Formats: sequence, C-alpha cells, structure tokens
Amino acid sequence: MTTGAMKTGLVTLGETMALFRPAHPGDDPHGDQYRMSFGGAESNVAIGVARLGGTATWMGRVGDDSAGRRIVRELRAEGVIVRARVDPDAGTGAMMKSEAAPGRTAVQYWRTDSAGSRLAPSDVDATLVSSAQLVHVTGITAGISRSARDAVGAAIDAATAADVAVSFDVNHRPSLWRGTDPRPIYRELAAAARFVFAGRDEGALLVGDGTDEEIATRLAGLGATTVALKLGADGTLVLHEGRMLRRSAIPIDPRDTVGAGDAFVAGFLAEWMCAEPIETCVHTAVSAGAFACLGWGDWESLPDRRQLSLLHESGGDPVSR
Repeated sequence: MTTGAMKTGLVTLGETMALFRPAHPGDDPHGDQYRMSFGGAESNVAIGVARLGGTATWMGRVGDDSAGRRIVRELRAEGVIVRARVDPDAGTGAMMKSEAAPGRTAVQYWRTDSAGSRLAPSDVDATLVSSAQLVHVTGITAGISRSARDAVGAAIDAATAADVAVSFDVNHRPSLWRGTDPRPIYRELAAAARFVFAGRDEGALLVGDGTDEEIATRLAGLGATTVALKLGADGTLVLHEGRMLRRSAIPIDPRDTVGAGDAFVAGFLAEWMCAEPIETCVHTAVSAGAFACLGWGDWESLPDRRQLSLLHESGGDPVSR
C-alpha cells in the first residue's frame, strides 16, 4: 500500500438525501413536527472517517435547492471534501423515517428522477480517484439507476487502473431492486473489491446460506482479501488473508441503530488507511458501530477519537469539567 502522505485518503460516491424524522423520538409517525437533516450511506462513511482524523472526499449530485445546499454545507463543516455537481433539472431526493413499532424503523423514499439518481460516469473525477488510498462504494448506488451503477463502475475502473484499493459494502435495499436480481451485480462489485462488508443475510444473498465462517469464506472466494460480516448484537466476524477473527459486540443500551453499519465501516477503513493492524481495524470498527447507536440520526452520533476512548472507560466522574 502506498503511504498516506502520498495519497488523499478515502474517496466515495453516492446519493445523499434530505432526511425528515419526528422532532422527538417516539412521536406519533402521523404527527406534524419533523426535523430535517440529511443522510446517505457513503456520505455517512465519509463523515465517520473525517471525525476519526482521516481525509475523506464525497462525490455526488444535489439539486439546486435548499436541501442540496445544506448537504454540501454540512458535509464541508464536518471536514469532508465535497465534489458535488449541482443539477439544475432535478431536485435533491428525500426520505422520511418514523418508528413503525418499538425498535422498528420505517423509511419512505422520494428519489425517482432525483439529482442523486442521475449520478453518472461524468461525475467521477478519475484523477481524484487515482490519487486516493481507497475508493468506497455500496450496493445502494448500484441500485438507484443505471447511470449511477455506471458511475460506480467508472470509479472502480479508475481505482483498478491506479492500483487503488476498493471497498464494497453490500448495503442491500430490496426496494431498489424490485423485478431485478441484484446478485450478479453485487458479485461483480465484490470481485473488484479488496474489502467486502456485509450483514449475515446480505452475505447469504451473494453466496448462499451457511455458517458465518462459510459465508465469509465464500465471499472471499469472489476476490476480496478481507471480508467483514456485520452481525449486530453478535459482533463481527472478519476473514483477513485467510485468518478468522471474531469480536463480540460492546454491551450498550441502544437508542437508534441507524448508521451503525456505516460507523463500523468508517472505523475499519480509517484504521486501515493509517496502516494499523487488522486487530485495531476490527476493534475501532466495533467501537464506532456501538457508539453510533447511543444517539439519534444517521450520522450525528458518529464518534471522534476522544469519544471512542470514553466508550471504554469505566467508573470516574460522569461529568467532564
């Protein structure tokens, strides 16, 4: 791997949307008070990496509207380098989250013909990609439109040509694939990646049912050198260069699990870009995923280094003065 001093950190691309959720957790989903924020798997990872001290760039499209301007402004405020095309002919997509039942989140999307769904290969800065340590893509972007899928392919092609590592998080969203089998596309992306992240069910979708070890081994057989199964309350199983590592979840009282998977990925990749050993990558991934569950929002609870250290402290004064 080329040293970080010669590279520009993580580059990712995808759709980031306006996010509406009840003003107060647990509110009636039919209520009339909602808060506006934003969210997107790839931009969440970029924020997570930046908060952990890494360099992260997000490429995408936003509408020429208040939501698009807010997304660009807030990402930059979080230290993320933004390469966003403003689309004058399409609006920024939106999603609404509510609590369908205790512990169950329902999400509705308005993204048809959105600016983000019009992401295309022309939005991919090949020079920026070739100077990165790592390019991160997800199955979400591959599913939102054919042009967005082609943009993912263009980013991977540029990364491969420059010997830049590729990270792929399956992030399966069934609603994006109605009437289409995503498995051939997912397998193609996994075959191009050095790192593959998946939930247990997502891994089984790609390679068939089995034990965690069997699923991880089959996923690695597609081409990755490192496979990380995100197992929620069961922690994680990581297969790295033929070696299996299991890590238990950190016991917490979760408030909101949305964004925990992105935090996990950000923690893992942030450490890898610092050339830390695999054990450190896994430890930080699990810690970041746990911390993200302690607050509300897609990205608002992603931790920085100081907060991660507090997660593992016990005793002492609970108030910092």
